[in-house]
Amino acid sequence: MKKYSILTLIIFLLTFNSVLGHVSHYKKVKFLKYGLFFNNKLIGTHTFDFREDGDLFYVKSKGSFKVDKLGVVLMNYKTESEEVYKNGQLIKFNSRTKQNEKEKFAKVIFKEQSLHIDGSSYKGETESSSQIGSWWNHEIVKKSKQISPISGRIMQQKVKFLGKQDISINGKTYKALHFHFLSDDNKPAKKKKLNIHVWYDSETLLWIKASYDKLGNWEYRLMEIS
Repeated sequence: MKKYSILTLIIFLLTFNSVLGHVSHYKKVKFLKYGLFFNNKLIGTHTFDFREDGDLFYVKSKGSFKVDKLGVVLMNYKTESEEVYKNGQLIKFNSRTKQNEKEKFAKVIFKEQSLHIDGSSYKGETESSSQIGSWWNHEIVKKSKQISPISGRIMQQKVKFLGKQDISINGKTYKALHFHFLSDDNKPAKKKKLNIHVWYDSETLLWIKASYDKLGNWEYRLMEIS
């Protein structure tokens, strides 16, 4: 079993380093829609629109959810963002997020071979290879750090490949590749900023599910693709 898992990982990484391991893979996709579930109850959605224009590739996303109890709104969340890539390199990112009455933002610009960040939680620069922490882009499994799409904060990460797994969503069964993302720090797992399980379809490498626990169970599930 251990040898099988290692072989699966090697094949997977070779696939990621081929033509599929690039944002150009998503030029075949126009739209993705995910449902956000809290304790198995649908509370919101998150969508991604993909568009190609010459050598530029645009990804626009919108997300919103509301958590209430006995008619009292506990959390009201809305976010919008746009990513722009040129020849596979992130060259621009902008996001605006409102959580209850608190506003957050992140702006990222590629210049002088680095990513320059102006965010509500971080202002500075990082390597051009760093990636926005948005799960649609499967290349994130190869990265040692990600940039928060909400606040611009940089998070060091470790990624564990947990093998293949059959999962069912909306009556469809996927052969999925299961990864566990954790903050690369010495804190206990429950106190890490990043502690999330993510699944990608083994054939298309599309993000199909994510799950994490924070005052309950949260899940993103793929609902629509075109």
